[in-house]
Amino acid sequence: MSLKKTNTVLAAAFILFILWFGTEFILSPETTAPGFGLPSRPAGDGGGFLVVKGIRDVVMALVLGVLLVTGHRRALGLVLLVEALAAYGDMATVLAHHGSVATALGVHALTATLMVVNGLLIMRETRKAAAAPAMPAPRPA
Repeated sequence: MSLKKTNTVLAAAFILFILWFGTEFILSPETTAPGFGLPSRPAGDGGGFLVVKGIRDVVMALVLGVLLVTGHRRALGLVLLVEALAAYGDMATVLAHHGSVATALGVHALTATLMVVNGLLIMRETRKAAAAPAMPAPRPA
């Protein structure tokens, strides 16, 4: 399989995973929250933050999806790199609030690192196209 096809499959998998996870937080935050890795779920009005997290994930997936479908591969690579910061932030949040270290590292850090790898591979794939000088148009004789 070519690098471009591999990168496309990985990016599509991230999009579907993030979209699924975000949708779960919107539709069923009380059952999805324990999988995030924090020791307790917010009580009372705090549960709304879980829906906000879900909306964030869905929007992130849609941004990646638009870039993938429209063929903006270099932008897709850059956005994967930037969006990995959200997953690293989730990892830091879980660790800072005495949550599950296994989930922080095994879910959030692993996801973020794989997003970085995919983003870098896409940047490598598009490097030649971005660096290629424009050829001047031939002059009529």
